[in-house]
Amino acid sequence: MKKELDFFRVGRAYGGNQDWFADPMMRLGGCAAVTACDSSIYFDRYRGTRLYPFHQGRISKKEYTRFGMRMKPYLKPRWSGIDSLDIYIDGYGAFLEDAGCDSIGMKPFSGEESAELAGKEVVKQIDRGFPVPCLTLNHTNPSFKFYEWHWFLLTGYETAEKDCKVKAVTYGSWNWISLNGLWDTGYSRRGGLILYGEK
Repeated sequence: MKKELDFFRVGRAYGGNQDWFADPMMRLGGCAAVTACDSSIYFDRYRGTRLYPFHQGRISKKEYTRFGMRMKPYLKPRWSGIDSLDIYIDGYGAFLEDAGCDSIGMKPFSGEESAELAGKEVVKQIDRGFPVPCLTLNHTNPSFKFYEWHWFLLTGYETAEKDCKVKAVTYGSWNWISLNGLWDTGYSRRGGLILYGEK
């Protein structure tokens, strides 16, 4: 079974890209803020919120980066990175509160849970119409180096008997990757998922 969420484009890019920012810290460590920006635009388009302050019809890179700079104080890049689920929930939660949005809730799903359970949660979230923020920390498999110490969105799934592939969205593009491979980092300290929901 396969399912993908409708998403949005910024010009030709599939979602936002931290490389667009003039701010060096946002280019280096703005992945959590970009994940929150992309989530916000998605919620506006498909769940009726009003979080993106500019015109929704055709999103420009200039306006997107202005929005990202508004998000920056809530998910401020730091040298250690936004390296826990709680930091994201606290920061994005504060943004939602300041924006007057009381319809979106969040809860953490630890990377210490099994890949099987993670796959089930991703399927449930996508079926409910929610993108899934994912945090990957260190990874022993060089195939996943692109996602190492990084926040990004999962916006689709394809289930199979032994694995679940997920549509990973980051840097203005997407790839289908193995969730089992992504989840099995080889390290004891792991990231995890943010599970959005209606309050």
